[in-house]
Amino acid sequence: MKKIINDPNSAVQDMLDGFVAAYPNDVKRLPGTTVIARKDAPVTNKVGIVSGGGSGHEPAHAGYVGEGMLDAAVAGEVFTSPTPDQVFEGIKAVDNGAGVLLVIKNYTGDIMNFEMAAELAEAEGINVKQVVVNDDVAVEDSSFTTGRRGIAGTVFVHKIAGAKAAQGASLEEVQAVAEKTIQNVRSIGMALTPCIVPAAGTPSFELKENEMEIGIGIHGEPGIERKEITTADEIAVELTEKVIADLGLKSGEEVAVMVNGLGGTPEMELFIVNKKVNQLLSDKGITIYDTFVGEYMTSLEMAGCSVTLLRLDQELKTLLDAESKAPAFRR
Repeated sequence: MKKIINDPNSAVQDMLDGFVAAYPNDVKRLPGTTVIARKDAPVTNKVGIVSGGGSGHEPAHAGYVGEGMLDAAVAGEVFTSPTPDQVFEGIKAVDNGAGVLLVIKNYTGDIMNFEMAAELAEAEGINVKQVVVNDDVAVEDSSFTTGRRGIAGTVFVHKIAGAKAAQGASLEEVQAVAEKTIQNVRSIGMALTPCIVPAAGTPSFELKENEMEIGIGIHGEPGIERKEITTADEIAVELTEKVIADLGLKSGEEVAVMVNGLGGTPEMELFIVNKKVNQLLSDKGITIYDTFVGEYMTSLEMAGCSVTLLRLDQELKTLLDAESKAPAFRR
């Protein structure tokens, strides 16, 4: 294992402190917790939005804390859900009486721990609602979840729900637009290499030099097919076609595109994939309203990418375009 860390057992704590040191005017770390919150949290007369999950997916989730997106992100150990008490601290830190929305990726541990935290908060009189992101079209059930996994499409949910909350919408309105986004976003990923969890010190799975896996999860969960590596164009077509089919996209519709790197993929390769994604959508008469290429939801140093499509209407376009001051998603 070659990693630029000090101690595997302190890697997450060191990372959180380093993140705050990079953005001291934007965020703060709640003392004694793994919670990164907006510097000005709680914000008056605004629904608080909290997300989070296991570490190792940076810039998710702390990178999306800021005006126009999340109010707090709760970090667990690498690929491990944050504990209920940590999530509870995040909820309390952002509540100002307007209520709190939890944005949860569909993993068994995340759902259980966030729901336990919501129960603790509600016992203290905080109004909490939640949405569960399940955008991965590859696998219906996996070792980490029942139903579809939540992956890079979660970032669009953060953005749109955050913009709605910034407008002063009610908790029910913010939850509704988050659900609308979830219903219209789909993703699928692929991997060329595994990643190594610091505490484990060994790869999470194995691929031969000439192999790739289609439908891989962001924790190294198995996909739907392992086969010989092919060209960027063929990879882009396979991923995009699966997402188009699942969404039922038709000519004349508009989408936002995200080509997301998993941590070990050069941007050059991501842009090559995006070229083909763009061509394919254009050939089908699907209009690309906006495109995001880069690392948004990673898996440590895994080489690979995911393709996300978000079907848009006027409301979602307006919220997607709204200002965001989150470090990893500035608009």
